[in-house]
Amino acid sequence: MAVDIKNLNHNQLNDLISKAQLRQSELRKEKVVKIREKVHALIKAEGYSFEDIFGGSRGKARRSTGTVAPKYRNPGNPEQTWSGRGKRPRWFNDALKAGKKEKDLAI
Repeated sequence: MAVDIKNLNHNQLNDLISKAQLRQSELRKEKVVKIREKVHALIKAEGYSFEDIFGGSRGKARRSTGTVAPKYRNPGNPEQTWSGRGKRPRWFNDALKAGKKEKDLAI
């Protein structure tokens, strides 16, 4: 299949390029699937499991991003708290400017 690109206008050429890139991506995914199947077949033929060879999990270990207990409380509004992580809340900065110390705002 030969395409004479000299006779294509700008829009047709862009369309051809995007279709070619999409097809290239599809071919790559198909190849990855075939390789993955070969690897699993080889591992199974040797009498092992995927976890035996590559460890317990398939992905990267993720850090737990659970909630952190608050360290500071707004004296003007006790519902507002801050864990001490990330950007300081406005009420915390305002309290420091008003002369309070961090230990005065600690829970």
